[in-house]
Amino acid sequence: MFGNTSLTHFLFGRLSWEAIPYHEPILVVTFAVVALGGLALLALITKYRLWGYLWHEWFTSVDHKKIGIMYIILAIIMLLRGFSDAVMMRIQQAIAFNGSEGYLPPHHYDQVFTAHGVIMIFFVAMPFVTGFMNYVVPLQIGARDVSFPFLNNFSFWMTTAGAIIIMMSLFVGEFARTGWLAYPPLSGAAYSPGVGVDYYIWGLQVAGVGTTLSGINLIATIVKMRAPGMTFMKMPVFTWTSLCTNILIVATFPILTATLALLSLDRYVGTNFFTNDLGGNPMMYINLIWIWGHPEVYILVLPAFGIFSEVVATFCGKRLFGYASMVYATCVIMILSYLVWLHHFFTMGSGASVNAFFGITTMIISIPTGAKMFNWLFTMYRGRIRYDVPMLWTVGFMVTFVIGGMTGVMLAIPPADFVLHNSLFLIAHFHNVIIGGVLFGLLAGVNYWFPKAFGYRLDPFWGKLSFWFWQIGFFVAFMPLYVLGLMGVTRRVSQFEDPSLQIWFIIAAVGAFLIALGILAFIVQLVVSFLRRDELRDTTGDPWDGRTLEWSTSSPPPDYNFAFTPVVHDHDSWYDMKSRGYERPLTGFRPIHMPKNTGTGIILAGISTVLAFALIWYIWWLAALSFIAIVAVSIGHTFNYHRDFFIPADTVVATEEARTKTLAERT
Repeated sequence: MFGNTSLTHFLFGRLSWEAIPYHEPILVVTFAVVALGGLALLALITKYRLWGYLWHEWFTSVDHKKIGIMYIILAIIMLLRGFSDAVMMRIQQAIAFNGSEGYLPPHHYDQVFTAHGVIMIFFVAMPFVTGFMNYVVPLQIGARDVSFPFLNNFSFWMTTAGAIIIMMSLFVGEFARTGWLAYPPLSGAAYSPGVGVDYYIWGLQVAGVGTTLSGINLIATIVKMRAPGMTFMKMPVFTWTSLCTNILIVATFPILTATLALLSLDRYVGTNFFTNDLGGNPMMYINLIWIWGHPEVYILVLPAFGIFSEVVATFCGKRLFGYASMVYATCVIMILSYLVWLHHFFTMGSGASVNAFFGITTMIISIPTGAKMFNWLFTMYRGRIRYDVPMLWTVGFMVTFVIGGMTGVMLAIPPADFVLHNSLFLIAHFHNVIIGGVLFGLLAGVNYWFPKAFGYRLDPFWGKLSFWFWQIGFFVAFMPLYVLGLMGVTRRVSQFEDPSLQIWFIIAAVGAFLIALGILAFIVQLVVSFLRRDELRDTTGDPWDGRTLEWSTSSPPPDYNFAFTPVVHDHDSWYDMKSRGYERPLTGFRPIHMPKNTGTGIILAGISTVLAFALIWYIWWLAALSFIAIVAVSIGHTFNYHRDFFIPADTVVATEEARTKTLAERT
C-alpha cells in the first residue's frame, strides 16, 4: 500500500538519523556525560532497591509537602542545565574577538541563549516558586492538604513532562533559535522550518497545563480551607503573595496557551495570524505574549517578597512593620502588572501617547514595591537582627533589587528606552531583578524552611559561602553588561569586532564563574548537612522561632499536618499561640480523612510527553494514539472510587500527645 519512502514517512514523520546531532562534538560529549550520569543513578537506585520506595512514597504521592519538595528538586536540576547554558554564552562572548569565531557556531549559540531563557523562567523559577507555595501555604493556613490533592500530583508531573520535552531537544533535533519569547515572523514556518520552535511550543503547552491547574488548586485552598478565625487580613504575608500570584497565573497562562495555539496553527495548518501578509500581524503576537509575560515577572517575584517578609520578621524578633500596607501593596502590584506590558516594545511605533501612558504606569508600579522595601527596613529598625543565612540573602536582596528597580525606572522612560532597548543594559536590568529578587528569595526560603521540611538545619558555613559567591559574582557578572549596554552593544550577538569590548566580557565571565562556585557551595551545603543531620537537628520543633502557623507543627510535619484544626486570633499565629500558653486539646479527636496515592498523574504526563514528541516530529498515528490514551486514562480515573483511607483516631491521639509533650517542655 505504501512505497518504502511513504511508509517510512508515515511511521517516523520528520524523524531520521540526521536528527541526532552526532556532528556536534559539544552535544555528543554532553549526551555521553548525561547518559553515564543517568546510568549511574539508575544503578544506585536499583542497588539499594529504592524503586518501590520512590514510586509509593514520592512519585504517586498526593501529599502537598512531598509534591512541593519534588517541585524544588526539579528546579535545582534544571538550574544546573540553565546555568551551564549561561556559562557557555559568557565563555563564547569572552573569546570571540580579533577574528576568532569562538567555539560555538552561530546556530548553536542561538539555541543556547533561547534555551537558557526558557529553562530559567519556566523550569527553574516557576517550579521553585510553585514548590514553596505547595509546601508552605497549607501549613500556614491550618489546612491538612490542598483542595484537590490528585490535581496537585498531576500538575507537578505535567510540569516535569514539559521540562523533559525541552531537554529532549538537546539530543534529538534542535531547539528554537528565536529568543525565549519566539517572536514571529522568525518563529513562523518560513523562517524556522525545523523542529526547534515546535519543541518550544509543546514543551511550554504541556508545562502550562500543570501551572494553570496548580494555580486553580492553590486559589481554592487559600479561599476555602483557612483555619477558623483566619480572616483574609490575618493571613501570613507569604500566603497573601501566593494568593495574588495564583490569581495572576490563572488570569495570564490561558493567554500564553492561546497565543502558542495560534502560532501552532500558523506553523501546522498554514493560517496567517502572525504573518506579515494575508491579514496577519506579528505585532498581535508581541502584544499577546507580553500581556502574559509582564505579569509573569510578578508571578515570580511576589512569592519571593512573601518569603522576605517572613524572614525579616523572624530574624529581627519583631512583628512585621505595616502588615496592612504590605497586603495592599501586593494587591496593587497584582493589578498594575496588567497595565505595563507595552513598555517591552516602546520602540515599535505605538505612538507618543501610548508610550507615555505605559511609561507612567511602569513608574507607578515601583511605588508599592518601594513601600514594601521601607516596611522591611522599618521592621529591621531597632530589631534584634540575627544574621543567619536566610537573613543574609534578604539583606543582599535589598541592596541588589533596589539597583535593578532604579535601572527599570530608567527603561520606563521611552526616550531612554529608545537608546537602551535591545542592548546588554536591558539584559543586566532583567537579571538584576530576577536574580537579586526572585532567586535570592528562593534561596532564602530554602534555608528558612529546610528544617521545617526535613527536621534539621542546613550547614551555615556553606550557606554563607554560597551567599557571598552569589552576591559578589552577580555584581562582577552583570555590572559590565550595564557598561556595555550604555556603549550600545546589542544582545544576542556571539562575535565582536571591537577589541576594546573584550575586557568587559572577560570580567562578566569571571562573575559567571563565581556564581558557579555559589551553586557548587549550595550543593555541597545540602550534602554536608545531610551527613551532619544529627548534629544539625533541632529538637525544639521551631529552630528559627518563626512567627507563623507552619512552625506550630513538628518538623517535619506528619502526613495530616494538623490533628486538630487550629483557631487563629492574630496574623502572627504561632507567636500569638505561644504567648497565650499554647494549650492543645487531647480529647475529641476524629479519624482523619486522607487521599490515597495514585499513579494516574505520572501516567497522564508520560502519555502527554509522547503526544508532544509525535506532534513535534509529525508522527500523526502516534499523536492520535496518544490522544486517545489520554482520554481513556482520564475517563478511567473518574471511575476510580475508594481512593481514600482513614487514620484511626487513637493513632492521631498518640502522635499528638507525644508532640504536645515535646512542645510543652520547650515552652
